[in-house]
Amino acid sequence: MDFLTTVLLLLVGAGGGIGLASFLQKRSGITNVQRDSVLLLERIEKVFKVVMAEGYFSEIYNYQDQKKILYLLNDPKKAMVIAKSKVLVGFDFAKVRFRVPVTGERKLVIESFPEPEVLSIDTDYRFYDIQAGILNHFSGADYTQILEEAKQAMNERAMQSDLPKIANNQIQYMMYQLASSMDWQLQLPEAEQRKLEAIKAQAEELTSKSATRPAEE
Repeated sequence: MDFLTTVLLLLVGAGGGIGLASFLQKRSGITNVQRDSVLLLERIEKVFKVVMAEGYFSEIYNYQDQKKILYLLNDPKKAMVIAKSKVLVGFDFAKVRFRVPVTGERKLVIESFPEPEVLSIDTDYRFYDIQAGILNHFSGADYTQILEEAKQAMNERAMQSDLPKIANNQIQYMMYQLASSMDWQLQLPEAEQRKLEAIKAQAEELTSKSATRPAEE
């Protein structure tokens, strides 16, 4: 038996063994799945961000991409994503500008206060009705783009809701209470100060009603 014949027999035997092993594995229902992950810590930053409101949203996001075959026939691919998210809205106190008057007054003057922002979005994505085209298939980059666009849509929806308004009212009243507890006076920018006075008036009215209700009964 020459060398070439020996090599061919070895290759045929190896191929047959692999085929037999694959057949037996499918018949037995055993699947060999290997998973591995590597955690990389890029950086740690010190932040002073305060969450003042959270909201729960559900969204149906439809993705469709049209591709021409030979510039004549449409070859669309589409997918539907259902996203359920918990959105946290609050403030980055690193953006606050304030000063204390040099006269020695126990007053904190807030010169500039940031707008409320989305601090985090925790989302559960589910893909449904994925339909690839004849040549227009889905790639890993497509799925990444779909998730990014769905997350951006959720961010915009959260900022258009009542969450920013609720967060604003919460932070102003919290700062007022904190300053009062330390016998300090809080002064916000003019527009914010008017909002704070309205919030304080509503809180005092509710407190007054709660205190007088038992006596009235």
